[in-house]
Amino acid sequence: MSIVYDASLLVLAQCGKGICMASTHDVAAEILRQYGRPLSPMKLQKLVYYSQAWQLAWTGKPLFAEPIQAWAMGPVVPELYRLHRGLYEVTDWPSGSPDDLTADERQAITSVMCTYGEKQARWLSARTHEEEPWLLAREGLPEGASSNREITQASMLRYYGGRLLARHLAT
Repeated sequence: MSIVYDASLLVLAQCGKGICMASTHDVAAEILRQYGRPLSPMKLQKLVYYSQAWQLAWTGKPLFAEPIQAWAMGPVVPELYRLHRGLYEVTDWPSGSPDDLTADERQAITSVMCTYGEKQARWLSARTHEEEPWLLAREGLPEGASSNREITQASMLRYYGGRLLARHLAT
């Protein structure tokens, strides 16, 4: 048995007996499968980010352990960026397998796709620039500056979980 450790939220997932956290590659592959047509790399990155953020808000558990960084154009998973760098569009993600996601994880991605899937990449990027997790990670940086600062799972859970609670209390 091996342990996957993410210090930002002290997430532990057991791997080895069929119980293992999915990877960001699995999430990207599922987003592309659901979208059904090519995506820009920027849009894929933002949909992966929102999938992680809302999964944390809904369940308190992440979809994947790979870090998300607060780049100038919004949240980016460097692990994904390395594979799509230089591409104009992404049509498939052979490094991931949607079958490695649970039904609940796929449902979370479906919910994100229903809300954000038809939004333009620039709109998604602009939206993340208005939200606390990205703003906190970039605090003190000049606009447009390069950064590899992490958007922590804790900050996503706090912000998106708070939005979820506010919606619940408003009804």
